[in-house]
Amino acid sequence: MSDPKRLTDDQGHDEAAKDRHLEPYREDADGEYLTTNTGLRVNHTDDSLKAGTRGPTLLEDFHLREKMTHFDHERVPERVVHARGSAAHGFFQVYEPLTDLTKAKVFQDPSQKTPVFVRFSTVVGFRGSADTVRDVRGWATKFYTEDGNWDLVGNNMPVFFIQDAIKFPDLVHAIKPEPDSQTPQASAAHDNFWDFISLMPESAHTIMWVLSDRGLPRSYAMMEGFGVHTFRLVNAEGKARFVKFHWRPVLGTHSLVWDETQKIAGKNPDFNRQDLWDRIEDGDYPEYELGLQVVEEEDEHAFDFDLLDPTKIIPESEVPVRIVGKMTLNRNPDNFFAETEQVAFHPGHVVPGIDFTNDPLLQGRLFSYIDTQINRFSSANFNELPINRPVAAVHNNQRDGFMRQTINRGPVNYSPNSRGGGCPMTAPESEGGYVHYAERVEGHKVRERSDSFKDFFSQPTMFWHSLTEGEQDRLVSAAHFELGKVTIMEVRERMVTDFFNHINHDLAVRVAKGIGVEPPTAFAGTETDKRIPEVSTIKRGRYDTIQTRKVAILLAEGFDHEQLMAVKEMLMDGGAMPTVVAETLGMLTSASGETVEVDESYLTTASVLFDAFFVPGGAESVEALKAHGDALHFVHEGYRHAKPIGATGEGVELLSAARLPDLDVSDGPTTSDRGVVTAHDDLDGFPGAFREAIAQYRHFDRNKKDQVPA
Repeated sequence: MSDPKRLTDDQGHDEAAKDRHLEPYREDADGEYLTTNTGLRVNHTDDSLKAGTRGPTLLEDFHLREKMTHFDHERVPERVVHARGSAAHGFFQVYEPLTDLTKAKVFQDPSQKTPVFVRFSTVVGFRGSADTVRDVRGWATKFYTEDGNWDLVGNNMPVFFIQDAIKFPDLVHAIKPEPDSQTPQASAAHDNFWDFISLMPESAHTIMWVLSDRGLPRSYAMMEGFGVHTFRLVNAEGKARFVKFHWRPVLGTHSLVWDETQKIAGKNPDFNRQDLWDRIEDGDYPEYELGLQVVEEEDEHAFDFDLLDPTKIIPESEVPVRIVGKMTLNRNPDNFFAETEQVAFHPGHVVPGIDFTNDPLLQGRLFSYIDTQINRFSSANFNELPINRPVAAVHNNQRDGFMRQTINRGPVNYSPNSRGGGCPMTAPESEGGYVHYAERVEGHKVRERSDSFKDFFSQPTMFWHSLTEGEQDRLVSAAHFELGKVTIMEVRERMVTDFFNHINHDLAVRVAKGIGVEPPTAFAGTETDKRIPEVSTIKRGRYDTIQTRKVAILLAEGFDHEQLMAVKEMLMDGGAMPTVVAETLGMLTSASGETVEVDESYLTTASVLFDAFFVPGGAESVEALKAHGDALHFVHEGYRHAKPIGATGEGVELLSAARLPDLDVSDGPTTSDRGVVTAHDDLDGFPGAFREAIAQYRHFDRNKKDQVPA
């Protein structure tokens, strides 16, 4: 065969002609109509085909099926989304029988421990990306119940970018690395994503969540989870109710800050993964309470939004969350691939007592997930893998296919049959047979969306008003970074005028000033003044414990052993995790002759990997720390990131040497100033005051923290 490159060179064509052999395979879609893979021109691609504007999605929608199938099969072998994941085993227990709400057996017996397997994940990045990127986090729970597996597949945010599953391929294509350069990795900060978002006002609510502190969780053990969709609960009498599922971390909800996440990605890209693993290995088992928001069927239309709209939440002021049980994660996987990678979730895996609604995003996911798993495993038998196998018995006539594990005996593999006595036979509802809720459905076949889905900005506005001032500042800064990476001025302008200005005028002006866009005039529409306090992570935090907080202790030769041990004992008694950090690994000797082992060096760790730090006294030790740039950087960075800082005796001199702005480190007994706790002498009150500062997690009231060079 001739060399194509040589042929084009010999013919004297220009540089672009060197790959002329590829020309028959190139496509330029400019000015062309959108078509299916068979060339059929597509009339509408924003809504799936439904029975009525609020009715269920119809399987005959060939465009939806082709679009979703092609999307689901685009990447092998890692997941198209949620590729970067971490998981753990555990159990769930209901607090009291919920027979009034559902016949699902997982909710009936408080003494029963239902096994679970939970996988947390980022959404956008590939398997090798970092844990701490700004992103939605996946939260999928597999309940191994006696009635079969129930998969509650959700996220750490209660809302989603789109209202209809037919737009999911477009959303993911837009947020993934751009196809020509395959950059950026695990980031939304690029032209394609914001071009798409600027034309999709329904995404406004989720964008606000992603730009907020919610997009940067401190730990999977400190992250809320949500089922996103509205489901149905059905009790034994056939009475149905709408329900939203919530996971509440017992340790409260806490987040990282942006500068911190960037540095953690370099220091430890497995930060959240390692944190989850270490907590379980250390016996600090992550715990989460399950909450339900239940709405009676007759109240379906009682709200100023549509219950079936996945871009909306039900404010807790309107429907309180009922806490019904607790999940504990107490065992790490034995093999990452066999369990964490091979686990297969599907929102269509339900049990009697749990049913679906006509949420158009959920309806599309019911098709997409099964198709995705078949593609990932090259087989329909993925449920036979150990991590996916139910504890309930499995009997059916689906016997063949790649990766088949079960050895079925006998000649019968069809139904109905007489040779096998009619077995396996169908189960009546009284024996646990699954019966779909009988909902009346009627309507014309249309590609339309209900008018009740078309309020895009009221809840994003409520979200903005519900944040604290500091949270609003950080959201604006996040928008500056994300849109600052957009090279197309028209897209930045659309985001300001057509997006943020409809949410809140002050927000739009602040974003505009940071990205070189002319500030807009105020939007003429009426802005809601309602609040949803529960969306604030500051208000969701827990501030009465130091359990599992990581505290660095900066030491050098000649430290004060008595001060070290007094604080270390307090930390360990409270369940915190003290770590000795020094210039090199090995042993250090105190001024009084005792020795301690160094856990980490400045080279192997950093302040961003800790929740707080402490500097004990000891003249020789502190003099060495004052002369060490890494120690001073530790102080600067921790102060800038609003972390608790403690120092006793001569250790206070290190804080003075760091020249932290607007900080009182005067002589005397214990003082606490915006999370900086110091004591020159009379140290009795120091441990308690430092513990209280750590429990507060962050101290964002340091007004001049951004002046610190770190």
